[in-house]
Amino acid sequence: MCPIILYISATMKDKIFNIDLKYDNTAVPFAIKTMEEIDVTLGGIADVPHRHNYYTVIWSYGATGKHIIDFKEYAIEPDHLFFVSPRQVHQVITNPSPTGIVVLFTPEFLQKNSIREDFISNLRIFRDSDETPPLPVNETMKANLLVFANAMMSAFHSDSDMRFETIGAYLKLFLIECSGHCSLYPGSNTQNLEVGRALVRNFKDLVEVHFREWHQVKEYADALNVSPNYLNEVIKSAIGKSAKDYIQNRLILETKRMTIFTDKSIKEIGFDLGFDDPSHFSKFFKTYTGQSMVEFKESVIR
Repeated sequence: MCPIILYISATMKDKIFNIDLKYDNTAVPFAIKTMEEIDVTLGGIADVPHRHNYYTVIWSYGATGKHIIDFKEYAIEPDHLFFVSPRQVHQVITNPSPTGIVVLFTPEFLQKNSIREDFISNLRIFRDSDETPPLPVNETMKANLLVFANAMMSAFHSDSDMRFETIGAYLKLFLIECSGHCSLYPGSNTQNLEVGRALVRNFKDLVEVHFREWHQVKEYADALNVSPNYLNEVIKSAIGKSAKDYIQNRLILETKRMTIFTDKSIKEIGFDLGFDDPSHFSKFFKTYTGQSMVEFKESVIR
């Protein structure tokens, strides 16, 4: 697959949303593929921005290129891991002859294999794109992950009645191994991170539900029965940004998604996101991105 730059044509927009998990044109709850297999399947056609309704783990053994997640670009380098959550817009652009594996699984797969819903949220790997740069794989980690990955690959291609149960067990070990090597920020206070883990998770869950109508830290602090200052302190310690910045970043991300993947006007997008004044909404976007919404759209769509 030849390198390209991130351009989305106007005719492409309606083809980019949720993509179901399939293997050999059959819907499946889990799949594991090699990057070589995917490269052959694409037949030299470059990947386009898209989003899934399932989780994606990409482990580049020897691939190079770039991975764009929610409009933020990361370099693809050998022995690095990427983690993409459902609904995140992403695009994988590799140089010729990539090697590696891609692990794909649905939230339903986790449930059916007795992996609790909070298992993923407690990991440090599936986060917002600006919180998780690619995770480098050291030699010790690589040895362990290869055992788990090979076991998943073998079970996936077997005829065993218990193959998905086997995969579920090794997938959990694979993700735990990855999470154990992931530090969101070198300066994070470990004690505060552990003490505030539930608060951080609940805050993020609330943001996902209410970011369109709750724009102030106090609204979330009141719902969580803590003071705004305490909430900011815990969030800052855990993820390296304030609660206010987290809320605003989520609004900016949704604005970008709606700007590119819908035909709504700036006024309509602003109204959907809780801004009654279009000029205030436009100023808010430009303050945090350095671009007007029109400039952002023109920089992406060609």
